[in-house]
Amino acid sequence: MLLRRLFARPRIEPVRAVYEAIVAAARHSCLYAAYGVPDTIDGRYDMIVLHAILVLDRLKSAGGEGNEFAQRLTDYLFSDMDRSLREMGVGDLSVGKKVRRMAEVFYGRAQAYTPGFAAGSRDFLVAALARNVFPGEVNPLGAERLADYVLSAREQLRQTASERILEGRFAFEEPRA
Repeated sequence: MLLRRLFARPRIEPVRAVYEAIVAAARHSCLYAAYGVPDTIDGRYDMIVLHAILVLDRLKSAGGEGNEFAQRLTDYLFSDMDRSLREMGVGDLSVGKKVRRMAEVFYGRAQAYTPGFAAGSRDFLVAALARNVFPGEVNPLGAERLADYVLSAREQLRQTASERILEGRFAFEEPRA
């Protein structure tokens, strides 16, 4: 196993395909127009994080291969964030700090959302999404709509064969307006 890891070429294409599915889902206009997710860099990053956490949560049930894939997917996500920051003109000296902050947000969101996924609790997700995606809003209807979408996407992932995800043959369904 160790020798295979050291000398095997990493299977990046399926990871890239799943990451692209995550980004495509995060860019869906319905999330911003109908659900009220802020159409900002932070709002878009929140949607990438949310979809990535959904996939990572699903990969937990795929065993060792799922865990390896999850790690490669997470690494790919942060290398893409690093590349994106550099393309936006962020200086080399501050890229590391910004990526570290993005990682803190990512893992904080994972801790906030995962218990709601595990419990299948809409109310828990509404509260977590309101706190993280819609901060400062008193009663965001968007958090309720987004929680319904998240639970639907989680169910879609649950019904998707692990092999399809591990082979990069997966796409999120479009959110309903």
